[in-house]
Amino acid sequence: MRKKQNLELRPIGVIHSPYKDTPKPPYQGYKGRGISQIEVFEEFEQGLQDIEGFSHIIVIYWFHKSQGYHLLVRTPWDETPHGLFATRSPHRPSPLGLTVAELVARQENMLNVKGLDAIDGTPVLDIKPYIPTIDEGSGVKSGWLEGKLGKERS
Repeated sequence: MRKKQNLELRPIGVIHSPYKDTPKPPYQGYKGRGISQIEVFEEFEQGLQDIEGFSHIIVIYWFHKSQGYHLLVRTPWDETPHGLFATRSPHRPSPLGLTVAELVARQENMLNVKGLDAIDGTPVLDIKPYIPTIDEGSGVKSGWLEGKLGKERS
């Protein structure tokens, strides 16, 4: 029998975004030209030391307005239902979001970023530097998305 375990997550900051509602942010942020701000709570500001040397960061956040989930979902790129874990739907059993965002500027505990697909008020759980030699893989496959990216539903 599987034993359920509770996790305690602590936000380190909050996102201030031009996107105020869930249908507003661009899919995966890749068409997002708007600038969002990540406010890192002051108690964690020292942890931002040297972050401005990176062009991109990985932002992990909580889809705080996500309600429920389905194990089969349709995506903007395909009418065929796919397994939830083969998609990036925000509606998940543990609604974690992850985006690689361009770091435009840092001002004390505020990070200005481009390409973040989160709505205003989203709690930030972690920030990591994007490191191409580690984060880019060779022989990467796109699965069912092969040839479909860029073909969003209108």
